[in-house]
Amino acid sequence: MEHIRGFEIAKGWEDKGINIPIRKTKKACAYDIEAAEDTIVPAFKPGIKPTLIPTGLKAYCQDDEWYMLASRSSNPKKGLLMPHGLGVIDADYYENETNDGHFYFQYYNTSENDILIKKGDAIGQVIFMKFLVADGDNATGIRKGGFGSTDEK
Repeated sequence: MEHIRGFEIAKGWEDKGINIPIRKTKKACAYDIEAAEDTIVPAFKPGIKPTLIPTGLKAYCQDDEWYMLASRSSNPKKGLLMPHGLGVIDADYYENETNDGHFYFQYYNTSENDILIKKGDAIGQVIFMKFLVADGDNATGIRKGGFGSTDEK
């Protein structure tokens, strides 16, 4: 089968019972993503960094595509907020040399109590998207690492 877009288990997570995401209805635009392990998201305090929740997954798509990590609509009711509102993952993140393309969800907990995310809990969604480039675009750079690596010199 030709690889167009989809999900795979990231290296090191093959024997951890990771489920490949599915859409729940035929008109849904997003794939539901589960937590790969129990994770505590601590109550917010000044200076705290967002908590990374592993998915055990990597995703692949075409060169003119990207995928969005989006929160679930129920997360803010619990106090869980993504620091940037959404995550942007480029096609060349897949199988990068640093982390194999394993993507995580980041959350802050705005509630007064720590929140336990259990393995298998739905933590977010992935939406695959096409993108356009501007006139005169001549990007030739090659990704050398994982999260945040496109800014590294």
